[in-house]
Amino acid sequence: MPSGRKTRVRIEPGGPLLVEGPVEVVTGDGETVTSDRFVVALCACRRSKRYPFCDTSHRRRSRQTQRPEQGGLTE
Repeated sequence: MPSGRKTRVRIEPGGPLLVEGPVEVVTGDGETVTSDRFVVALCACRRSKRYPFCDTSHRRRSRQTQRPEQGGLTE
């Protein structure tokens, strides 16, 4: 049922796809999952334990160690 309003999808660099909800998502294996939230974060890296929804797992691998002169971690 068209509402005349376009669905907005925002691509976050290194992060999830942000979709204006509510949404119904059909996964690759045919499972249908829904969310009634007004914005839904869909996982783009497949690391999420809540796939297809983002749980911010992408952040854990993108951290870089700081150099010692910056007061950060040493190797």
